[in-house]
Amino acid sequence: MSLTPVDIDRLAHLARLGLHPDERSRLCSQLNDFFGIVEKMRVVDTAGIVPLAHPMDLMDTMALRLRDDVASEPNQREANQRSAPAVESGLFLVPKVIE
Repeated sequence: MSLTPVDIDRLAHLARLGLHPDERSRLCSQLNDFFGIVEKMRVVDTAGIVPLAHPMDLMDTMALRLRDDVASEPNQREANQRSAPAVESGLFLVPKVIE
């Protein structure tokens, strides 16, 4: 699939974009490059590959290299809340905005 400057003008009109001629040619080139990548991806045989609902679904079949979840800075809650106008039980109090 390849877009022409006429296609770009139509898309710009539908999106209510005002494009200068140099922007139009640059956008045409970028979109055509993108479609070229999509065409390359379509060549890959994906028959028999089940789509994932979430990348974490792979956790059962392979080990991901995740770093340990450790605190890297000390807890400074009191110091951070000193400048707050209202604090209660370690929580910031804010005015109600939704009835």
